[in-house]
Amino acid sequence: MTTQYPIRTYYPVTDRMSTLFRKEARRMGWNGGTLRELEAWRADVKARLREVLALDRFESCPLEPRRLESETLDGYRREKWIIQTEQGVWMPFFLLLPEGLRPGERRPAFVNPHGHLAGKYYTAGVEEIPFIRDKLNGKPPFAVELARQGYVVFCPDARGAGERREWMKQSDSEPDFLGNTCTPISQMAISLGYTLAGMMTWDLMRLLDYIETRGDCDAGRVGCGGMSGGGMQTLWLAAMDDRVSCAVVSGYFYGFHDSLLVLSHNCGCNFVPNLWKYVDMGDIGALIAPRPLLIETGVRDPLNGNDGMANVFPQTDIARGAYAACEAKDRLVHHVFDGGHEWNGEKTTAFVDRWLPF
Repeated sequence: MTTQYPIRTYYPVTDRMSTLFRKEARRMGWNGGTLRELEAWRADVKARLREVLALDRFESCPLEPRRLESETLDGYRREKWIIQTEQGVWMPFFLLLPEGLRPGERRPAFVNPHGHLAGKYYTAGVEEIPFIRDKLNGKPPFAVELARQGYVVFCPDARGAGERREWMKQSDSEPDFLGNTCTPISQMAISLGYTLAGMMTWDLMRLLDYIETRGDCDAGRVGCGGMSGGGMQTLWLAAMDDRVSCAVVSGYFYGFHDSLLVLSHNCGCNFVPNLWKYVDMGDIGALIAPRPLLIETGVRDPLNGNDGMANVFPQTDIARGAYAACEAKDRLVHHVFDGGHEWNGEKTTAFVDRWLPF
């Protein structure tokens, strides 16, 4: 029988953390100005973010791409590849090649980072796995839709997910397979002066390096988009690497205080030391301007925080200010829909077709 001790009063620290946030946060935020001022701001902030992400500490290496599997499916071919992103660090990904791709033909490419659900197996729609098939419920994922439309699509595993889980969860049982080991990796990374967000961003940058080597991809037309943790990865990659031609961020665009400080139980991949001192999420979005950016927000998404959309609109307003300075207001689309923490996609296909055309 468990004995419970009757604690009647608790003395938490969150209020103090909130006070410090309001006192110290967003020292380098974008507060409006001219295009020249935006360009200067962008250079300064990207340099600081490279520092806090520890991006400058990563060492490049030969990619050594290897194809491991190939299977022809309805309207596309699914191949499994790996590349080396750091010495001894391998990133597996599914490559979805459209039917009818001719030798020497270069198509637009799209990178589809996953959220916190089964890694690349979910984004690539691997329905041979029963619980992937059940969760998709007959609807092909966005990556498969794009491949059938003619895009070359890349569905990578981020560190801590799919085939990149650490020793804590290498089981193929459903609870482990659908989960991740992001937080343990984040703890190791931070203790060595790195960040998991930086690792994820670096790996996707290396995937862009690989895309540039492929004869079937147009490296000047590369989109990136994802949901939740995939939205986070997309936001960071598009902000830090101008090779992303257009970006789709779903379920991940809100103020840091309400959505990460107050909701501090969220996955460890979200947390970057000293980040909040310099920028908020809208500032990271502002770094993408003037490249096209679609943001999807469900009005009932609990990750918006207790204030709901009131924690979202101020961040999209920050990003809009940067697009206004670039005279590119039409390139930022905020699609608000009546839903929760989910991929909506109502405007996504038209957005990608417009800004990443054949």
